[in-house]
Amino acid sequence: MISWIQRTFQQHFKWLFLILLAVVIISFVFITNASSGFGHTAKQAPAKPFFGINLGSSEDTQALVKDATLSVQLHGMQIRSEGQFQQYALQRYAALHLAGQLNLPTPTNEDLARHIQTLRAFTDASGRFDAKRYADFRDSLKTNPQLHESDVTRVLMDDVTYQQVLKLLSGPGYVLPADVQNQLNLADSVWSLEAVTIDQASFKPSVAVTDEALSKYFEYNAPRYEVGPKVGVSYIDFPASAYVSQVTVTDEALRAYYNANSSRFTKSADDKPAAPSDAGFAAARKQVEEAYKLDRAQALAANAAGDFAVALYDNKVTPATLDAFLAPRKLTSKKVAPFNAESPAAELGSDRALVTEALKTGPERLFSDPVSTGRGSAILVWNETVPSRQPALNDVKARVTADFTESEKRRLFAEAGRTLRSALETRLKAGDTLAKAVAASANVIPAKLGTKSWPAFTLSNPPQDLDYNVYTAIDGLQKGQLSQMVSGTDQGLIIYAADKKLPVAEASSDKFKDTQTRLAAITASRNGGAALAALVDAELAKTAPATP
Repeated sequence: MISWIQRTFQQHFKWLFLILLAVVIISFVFITNASSGFGHTAKQAPAKPFFGINLGSSEDTQALVKDATLSVQLHGMQIRSEGQFQQYALQRYAALHLAGQLNLPTPTNEDLARHIQTLRAFTDASGRFDAKRYADFRDSLKTNPQLHESDVTRVLMDDVTYQQVLKLLSGPGYVLPADVQNQLNLADSVWSLEAVTIDQASFKPSVAVTDEALSKYFEYNAPRYEVGPKVGVSYIDFPASAYVSQVTVTDEALRAYYNANSSRFTKSADDKPAAPSDAGFAAARKQVEEAYKLDRAQALAANAAGDFAVALYDNKVTPATLDAFLAPRKLTSKKVAPFNAESPAAELGSDRALVTEALKTGPERLFSDPVSTGRGSAILVWNETVPSRQPALNDVKARVTADFTESEKRRLFAEAGRTLRSALETRLKAGDTLAKAVAASANVIPAKLGTKSWPAFTLSNPPQDLDYNVYTAIDGLQKGQLSQMVSGTDQGLIIYAADKKLPVAEASSDKFKDTQTRLAAITASRNGGAALAALVDAELAKTAPATP
C-alpha cells in the first residue's frame, strides 16, 4: 500500500459511513427479495453461481452490495431504484471478473491518485478536487471497525479496473455526420411556437356504462383487480409502555435530547423551529421528558424483541411448543386476520416494512425478525398464507365502474383532440391565423379552448414556463405543422410551429466537432454498458428457472 493512501484512509468518515450503512441495509432488502435477480438468501436456497460467487448466499450478496454501495457513494451517483442499483452492482462485478480473464494490469499508484481526484465525494461546488474534504475523509476513517482502510482501497482499485474494462468494451463510439447535425438541429433550432390549450376539467362527455361494457373491461383488465396473497399471523407484543418504568432520566440526558430535537419542542414567533435555549428547555421540559422516555422505551422494547427472537431460534420453538415457551415469560400471542399491503391489519398498523416482513413468513420461516408497530415492537408468528385470487365482477363493480368511466373519458378526450386538430388544420390551410382557427373551431369539441405562445427560443435555452409536454409535441415537427395533441395533468396541448430556423454549422466548425466528440462519448458509454449487460444476462441465464 502506498504511504499517502495509508495516511489518507485512516479514520472512519462519519457521514459516508452513515450513508453507506443505510444504503447497504436498504439495498440488501432489495437484493434478497425473491423477486429480484439476486434470488432469495434463505438457508436452503439453491446456489446461484455468478462469476465465482453465489448470489444465493447472504454473505456473498452482502459483500457485493457493500462494495457497490461504497462505489456509488464515492462517485456521487444518483441511484433511484432497486433495478438501477442491482444493474450497477452486477455489471461492476462482471467487469472485474472479465478484467481477471483478460489479465489486465493492476492499477498503479498514479492511476489511483488520479481516480480519487475525480470522485464527487471530494469535489467542491464547482466540481474541482477539494483538498479539505479529502483531508476530512482522511481524518475520519481511523476508528470505525465497519469500514476499514483496506476495504476502501480495494473498492477504489476495483473502480479503476471497472472503468478500464468499460473503456475497452466501449470502443471509439463512432457517429455519423448526420447524427451530429440532427443533434445540433434539436438543440439549436430557433422555434416560434403557438399552442392551443384544451381544458380537461371542462370536457365532460356522456359515457355509456353498460353491463356488457363493464364485463369486457373487467375481463381485459383482470390483473388490476386481483387480490394479492395475504398472510395470517399472530403477534407477540413488546409495547413500549411496558418499558417506560425502566428508563432512567437525568437532567444532562434530557438537555442533550432537547438540544438534538429542539425543533420538536420550541417554535419562534414566525412558527419556525427555534434554536435550543435555556428558556426553551425549561418551558418544554415536561414534553421533553415524555418524549425522551418514550424513545428510550421504544429502544428497550426493540431490544427485548430482538433477544426473544434469538431465544426462539436457540430453543427450536415450534407452533406446538410456543404457548408453553411464552407462559413463564408472561407473554402471549394474539391472532390477526390475514392481511397484505392493500389491506393491513389494524392491530399492527400500516407500516409497509411490517407487511413485507410478515409476507416473508411461511412454513419454513415461522417467526419474523422484530418489527416496529408504532407503539413498540413485535415478533410475528406465521399461521397461514392465503394465495392470490381473482374476485368476481360484482365484488369490485364500483371500482371497475369508476375505472371504466375514467378510461372512457381519456379515450374520448384523445379522440376529441384528433377531431380538433383536423378542424384547425383545415382552417390554417385556408389562411387563418391560429387564433382565428381556434375561434372558428370552438364548437368542434365540448371543452374550453385557449391559445398561448412563447418568444422565439432554442431547446438549449428554453423559456422557464415552457410546458414539459411541448418537448414531446415538437419532436419531428416542421414549420407550419400542427402536432398531435399531448395530454398533461389538466389540459391537452396542440402545438403549432409558426417558424423553425435550423442552425448552420459546418463540419469543420468547433461546435460541430465538440458535439461530435460528446455524442461519440455517449455512444461509446452505451456500447460498453450494453456489452456488460449482455454478459450479466448470459451468466444469470445459466441458473434461471426453466420456463414451462
